[in-house]
Amino acid sequence: MSGSQIMIVLIVLIVTLAGIYRSKHGLDRTTWRDARKMRKYGMMPDGSPLPNPGLPSPREEELQREVSDLRERIKVLERIATDGRKTAALADEIESLRDR
Repeated sequence: MSGSQIMIVLIVLIVTLAGIYRSKHGLDRTTWRDARKMRKYGMMPDGSPLPNPGLPSPREEELQREVSDLRERIKVLERIATDGRKTAALADEIESLRDR
């Protein structure tokens, strides 16, 4: 075997081993291309912008408001439950809170 033939065999061997490694670890060329596009252009593979981890999304802001509202409701319910009033007065106050 000449030197050029050995070189060709080595190249084929390296490419084959790289393909086996990629398939074993779940990597393919599209993933590499997608990662490169994400770094270069700042967008997801489908064309949407990358999420900004520093800023909350509108959905997260909505959930935060809902959680704070629920906390206020729990505070009111705890106050009602611990006031030591009679059952009728308690029922009336709960009904008045529902009407709001």
